[in-house]
Amino acid sequence: MIWAIRTPRRSHSAQFDLMKDIRVRVYTLLNGPCTNGTMIKSTSYTELVQKPPSAGVAGTTVKDFVCVFYNMENMECNWKKNPKTPANSQQTLYYWHKELEQAEECPKYIISGGVRSGCNFTGKTLPDFTDINFCINGSSPEGPLKPTFSSLQIQNHVKPGTTEKLQLQTRSDGQLEVEWERPVGRVPGHCLEWEVEHSQEAPGGKIALQKILTEQTSLTLPLIHDNERNCLRVRSKLHKYCVDKSFWSEWSHPNCYPEMREVAAEPQWDMVPVYIYIAIAIIAILVLTLCVVAALKVRSSRQEKKPDSLLTTLFARNSVLTVLEV
Repeated sequence: MIWAIRTPRRSHSAQFDLMKDIRVRVYTLLNGPCTNGTMIKSTSYTELVQKPPSAGVAGTTVKDFVCVFYNMENMECNWKKNPKTPANSQQTLYYWHKELEQAEECPKYIISGGVRSGCNFTGKTLPDFTDINFCINGSSPEGPLKPTFSSLQIQNHVKPGTTEKLQLQTRSDGQLEVEWERPVGRVPGHCLEWEVEHSQEAPGGKIALQKILTEQTSLTLPLIHDNERNCLRVRSKLHKYCVDKSFWSEWSHPNCYPEMREVAAEPQWDMVPVYIYIAIAIIAILVLTLCVVAALKVRSSRQEKKPDSLLTTLFARNSVLTVLEV
């Protein structure tokens, strides 16, 4: 990025990306009565070149540094550790803007896998339309980590909240009206633009998908057919008239017309009691069989014992008669 600034002063301050080479050239301009009103630029210049800091263990700058200002209420910054970062390293985030007298450390770190992976700025007021500068550095057993510098303005990193209320209704002419409410929070309603996703499902299962951009919180869709199912969902972001860029919100829950009818489930036999009944019946049959077998055995043993007892009695009587005769 190259830009030029004209100033009558001999000093100037500007914001630079400290992760890239910075090259500054100063020329002298003459204008006025001495040059008959003609602007003259010097052919020579003074140049200063500033390179990114080289101190620190090579390959230890953090990766994918991203900040998101959720619903203009809470900002979180996250990063990923470089694979070359030594084990047992400790990373630290500092931030500064022109309203601070000195740089401050992250108020609340986000811990992932036992290491710092982000910063939560809950409770900290950060100014909008102001450059906020970040520096992530740290220490390791092998020495200091290479610092990572970044700068941003929070209004360009807003992610609106999710739309909670989405209503569908049909008009008398068969058109479908869609209305929704903007998310609750500090995001100005006039700064939001919306993306509506409309899917139509035909009876054969074929789905037609359409996305519509609008700055209104309502939409009227063309005539719909009873044999088609229409589902819609919305998301939002801040449009370019309020900020330079923004994040899309999460999609709302889809709402469909006609609504999905729940088919009553056919009554089914509860199989658990059936299994219990079968088991009880089998046990009962086994017990009854055992009882019958036992009864038959007892009866058979009794029938065998009766002749033996008669013979014993007769033998005893004959013995008595023989003794008397003698």
